[in-house]
Amino acid sequence: MKFELTILGSSSATPIYNRNPTAQLLNINEKFYLIDCGEGTQQQLLRFNCKFQKIDYIFISHLHGDHYLGLVGLISSMNLNGRMKALKLFGPPELKEIIDLQLKHSLTTLRFSLEFKPTSADQFKTLFDNQDVLVETIPLNHRIACTGFKFTLKKRLPKIRMDKVEALQIPPEQRQLIKKGFPFTDSSGKVHQPEDLTLPAEEERSFAYCSDTICDWSYLDQIKCVNLLYHESTFMHDMLARAEETYHTTSLQAGEIAKRAEVKQLLIGHFSARYRELSPILEEARQVFPNTELAIEGQKFEII
Repeated sequence: MKFELTILGSSSATPIYNRNPTAQLLNINEKFYLIDCGEGTQQQLLRFNCKFQKIDYIFISHLHGDHYLGLVGLISSMNLNGRMKALKLFGPPELKEIIDLQLKHSLTTLRFSLEFKPTSADQFKTLFDNQDVLVETIPLNHRIACTGFKFTLKKRLPKIRMDKVEALQIPPEQRQLIKKGFPFTDSSGKVHQPEDLTLPAEEERSFAYCSDTICDWSYLDQIKCVNLLYHESTFMHDMLARAEETYHTTSLQAGEIAKRAEVKQLLIGHFSARYRELSPILEEARQVFPNTELAIEGQKFEII
């Protein structure tokens, strides 16, 4: 199954140096999940050939403008372009009031259903669970209520080996039982074990998105051993006092978090406007956690 992240925006606070405010697009088996929606997200979706009408789920971490000010414009464009299918939106409770107010005063009536589900910033809980993915919140510690999100791609049943199945003329109604671990007995009475008739299932994979937060280690257990961790890295460590004052994380701390949580790969972003060049930020994180990459806009990361 496809499990791929596209970076749409990686700047903190304001657009600068051709970097846009935070937004990411997660592709799970050709279903699309937008995570945060800073100013300019529509343009980034167009720029990187991501069809925004295919987005069915949007997650907003918190109500600082660089994480949601592109949302109403995106919803409006979806409406103007004839969207009819429901859009599921997850975010702080106050977000619904903000959207309703803007739609009210622009005399906009959506053609599609906007299904809003409020998040809670003080507990780790399940947002939704379908056959492909489990989505849970990660409580973070920022200046205002803020949640991260953990996406777990579920382990699927093994795949049938069609060459074996066809050779044994196994009827379709038996194949699902084989996937679930039941043996098959052919017409001669020979028993075929399920592992001989299937290919191994893909292992469970996970992606954790940790938006704005001070480094307080409180969420380590919730991101333990994820395949890919995105973590904010607003400042370098010589700006630790400023990071703590504004409830942000340094690149060195992001590396330490990834190391302690034993994640497979770290992706850092939400860069302060004070940094035009990003390589020093990357090198600082890599001092602690070598398997670190920058969240560069337009880049895709396969979660493996």
